[in-house]
Amino acid sequence: MLRWQDLLNVQFLGNPVTEWALGLATFLVTLTVLPIIKGFIGARRRHWAAQRQELPRAVELTTLLVARTSRVFLWAVALYLASRYLTFPPRLERVLTVIIVVLFWFQVGLWTMVTIRFGMDRRRALSSDLDAVLTGSTDIILFSAGLIVWAMVLLLALDNLGIEIKPLLAGLGIGGIAIALAVQTVLGDLLASMSIALDKPFGVGDFLTLGDFQGTVEHIGVKSTQLRSVSGEQIIIANADIVKTRIRNFGRMSERRAVFQFGVGYDTPTDVLAAIPAEVKRIVQAQPSTRFDRCHFLTYGDSALQFELVYFVTRPDFNSYADVQQAINLALLEQLRGMKVQLAPPTRALLYVENPAVRGAAGTAAATAGAPASPATATASTNTTAASAGATAGAANPATAPPG
Repeated sequence: MLRWQDLLNVQFLGNPVTEWALGLATFLVTLTVLPIIKGFIGARRRHWAAQRQELPRAVELTTLLVARTSRVFLWAVALYLASRYLTFPPRLERVLTVIIVVLFWFQVGLWTMVTIRFGMDRRRALSSDLDAVLTGSTDIILFSAGLIVWAMVLLLALDNLGIEIKPLLAGLGIGGIAIALAVQTVLGDLLASMSIALDKPFGVGDFLTLGDFQGTVEHIGVKSTQLRSVSGEQIIIANADIVKTRIRNFGRMSERRAVFQFGVGYDTPTDVLAAIPAEVKRIVQAQPSTRFDRCHFLTYGDSALQFELVYFVTRPDFNSYADVQQAINLALLEQLRGMKVQLAPPTRALLYVENPAVRGAAGTAAATAGAPASPATATASTNTTAASAGATAGAANPATAPPG
């Protein structure tokens, strides 16, 4: 008759039944307790998030890492703890070691990427002014960080498995040079995207002028940046080309400077000329979101006395500037008319003088042909260009205003 003691001493794959029982119990307990702990921490984290409760940074990161722990990793932990009670044949032991090491380093890679994203999200929450910049560079930073993290994970996993990685690194170095030469354009765009991500010259939503192109940034990718032009089409520019050109970023304009000129007639009295700057200042200060800088009788023009007005619009968008400029134009026109000041349109005089030598040759030719020569006349004509009821040059300085 088989006794319990004999049954417990039965060998299976080189291990008695008692050790198999301990290993199985450890595996089941671990696979039960760890998911319960993970679920509890995840529930508390969702509860805190629903109540918008502020947590210490270390606690918030720890709960996030627990929530991002893979169930496969929990199986690997349970299998590792259970295997401590058992002895396996070398081949089976090697298979279990490979599985556990690979799953462990895979989970380490996931935790590292979660930590990097957590740090970026935390910085974005603390620096609201950099939100658009970080939004555009998030993909680039995560892609580059992912390459480094997973390359390190692979090398560390191979090293833990007993594989000599020094010859591998040497081979990768030689192969990397060959690959870099083959895809140097792609690598140039990748390095340029890293430069954009670190230097942050612009972000999503900024209006840029890049050489002959203008548009609003829609997406900053690893290889290219996408702009939406003012006429509606999408412009895609390689990142390597962007870092080589001069960038004018209107998205970070805090206020817009406007330069405006108008001319009045030469017959305007001196006392009226002296009063015009004060009236212009009053008109500008009456407009919302403006800051007056100066207004002067600046120069003598070809056909008018030129005044120059400089003011700032404290709202940087172009539509606000256009509304303010229109209001100033109308108010200035009304004020000058009330002061009996004539806005001087640009004029140009053309004087035609007949050459006497040409006239003599023409007379001789006419006498030969039997026709009377035309009398010599000198005429002067004035060509007046009609001007719109406004200034001779009433536009914003193009260096400070993108196209509307």
